[in-house]
Amino acid sequence: MQFSRAASRALRANVVQQASRTGIREFAAATPDMFDYDQTPPTSGGEVENMEPSFVFTPPGKNHLFVPGPCNINERVQRAMMRPGMNHRDPFFAPLAKSIFEDLKYLFKTSSGTPFIFPSSGTGAWEASLSNTLSPGDKVVAYRYGTFSHLWIDQAQRLGLDVTVLETPWGEGANEGRLEKLLKEDVNKEIKAVLVVHNETTTGVTSDIGKVRQAMDNAFHPSLLLVDGVSSIGSCEFKFDDWKVDVAVTGSQKALSLPTGLGLCCASPKALSKMKDAKLPRVFFAFEDMLKTNPAGGFPYTPSIPLLYGLKESLAMLKEEGINNAIARHARFAEGTRRAVQAWGLKLLCKDPRWYSNSLTVIEVPKEVDSGDIVKLAYCKYNLSIGVGLMKVQGKVFRIGHLGDMNEVSLLGAIAGVEMALIDAGVKITPGSGVGAAVTYFQETGKVIPDRELPEVMKYVQP
Repeated sequence: MQFSRAASRALRANVVQQASRTGIREFAAATPDMFDYDQTPPTSGGEVENMEPSFVFTPPGKNHLFVPGPCNINERVQRAMMRPGMNHRDPFFAPLAKSIFEDLKYLFKTSSGTPFIFPSSGTGAWEASLSNTLSPGDKVVAYRYGTFSHLWIDQAQRLGLDVTVLETPWGEGANEGRLEKLLKEDVNKEIKAVLVVHNETTTGVTSDIGKVRQAMDNAFHPSLLLVDGVSSIGSCEFKFDDWKVDVAVTGSQKALSLPTGLGLCCASPKALSKMKDAKLPRVFFAFEDMLKTNPAGGFPYTPSIPLLYGLKESLAMLKEEGINNAIARHARFAEGTRRAVQAWGLKLLCKDPRWYSNSLTVIEVPKEVDSGDIVKLAYCKYNLSIGVGLMKVQGKVFRIGHLGDMNEVSLLGAIAGVEMALIDAGVKITPGSGVGAAVTYFQETGKVIPDRELPEVMKYVQP
């Protein structure tokens, strides 16, 4: 049979009602043409063949991207990346590269660290942190409390490291006391490194790296401190020098609001001193090769010039806002989102406020609801992208990312979309409750945008 546009719209409305009652998976096979207006599905014996939606229709408006990375890209950054093919050996390139390396120190809050840029995701930066400082068989300690800490542990093991895993409930952060006890017991100082994921995006937990460092110092242990700051650096407080981090890693697609493709590292003098004895194989991620070329503004292989221009612009915008102001902005957005969750009557996966993440909020759903259906409803009905639950918490939670380039109004749109998707999925919440709570908080705590302090506006603003 063939569906007209009007009939298709009626069908999709019925589909959404069915979704609220039975869940997406159960009715998807029965409505294979919900996204194709004039599709004639093949039939056999009166049964409709299961068909996947085509996703070719472009809806009005924009896709609302609120996962914890990739993030929205500011128009200034997009324009900066619009470059023709360019030769990185021409004279313009060295000043560009050297200025970026210097600006990255501002991002990491370091004067002593050495930044590195690899054409990779954060996974590549992970590998660089390990392969440049350690040798096969070296003992390391790592916390596991989510998908990304698990994956870093898996990488370390596959590289040939001997990993002691500190298993931690998902929804909790790094217990510093456990680490201190373990390091004190290592009387022969066999442990070479401690691996910590600062912000675990599976669970919405941010561990306290300052206290991790204090635990290491209390144990008088010389191990390296290697930190995954992929989803925290630029959005959460991160003090490379003050916390005596030895290697920190991050990625371009998170708080820097760039496309995926740049894995960023910062290494301490102590970490760089380990290179000569580190025997893990490395070629593409070798710090040594970078150190031969980076100081003069070069790379050992062809860099991504458009991404570097985007990084330059993103860092310029960060300096204009001020990194501490950017961190405060993320903290404010996180609190507004948490107030929306509270107004919905739902719970956070992270229970202890000391570990609340300012990069994202992870929300538990009622047991009778599959959180994956909420995510699909948000995308298919409202063109809103939010994060699914991963591994142990698949189907149990969904994630709202609030890092990178956004403001109160854009985040409120995401909260409204989530609220509608929750209602569609049968979650018992009061319409407008979460949005209203967030609106109240943002309005009461908001400030006038810099350079827009018009006299007729300032009279309405509390000092």
